[in-house]
Amino acid sequence: MATVTDTIRATPARSFVRVETLPGSPTAVRKALSRAVKAGELVRMRPGVYYKGVPTRYGMTTPPETDVANLVLGERGVGPAGYSAARAWGVTTQVPAVVELATIGSRRKLKHTRLLTRSNLARVDLNAKEIALLELLREPHIYVEAGWDALVEQVREAVADGSIRPVLLRTAVPGESSRAVRDWFAELSERVESLRA
Repeated sequence: MATVTDTIRATPARSFVRVETLPGSPTAVRKALSRAVKAGELVRMRPGVYYKGVPTRYGMTTPPETDVANLVLGERGVGPAGYSAARAWGVTTQVPAVVELATIGSRRKLKHTRLLTRSNLARVDLNAKEIALLELLREPHIYVEAGWDALVEQVREAVADGSIRPVLLRTAVPGESSRAVRDWFAELSERVESLRA
């Protein structure tokens, strides 16, 4: 039977390690995790959760901010916003100073992440790319530097490869508080036939 230390060492790099998934008694788990942190094999992220990064000469790498946010917030109803959304769609070269994420009703604070609270509960059924599209449609003239035609083409491709689901988007759009989202989605639907009901 594998020990806690064996399990930690067998965990692939760039993975979270959760205390409840480790074998052994609580005391053995606590001691093994403490040793792993001191040895630089793990980084403690929050109570009960550690991260196994890639060792470098400067120490262990930490996870991307979006992974930390998904760990804390979950993945349902969470997606990129602002320039983070534009980068997710490949329609800007801008790099945001901090990761921007839209979430439903969260009041948490995260380091290096700007959270934008939205109230549309239909977003719970959307994936991150679909949420990013709704966020872009709030102000496409600001975030889509590649131009409207570039976004239209990206949306066509995303529908074709299944990374966005028109039915769920059509369900979510009416609940958006921003009129701009509803108007721009209507215009987008005129150009991308598969978005129409």
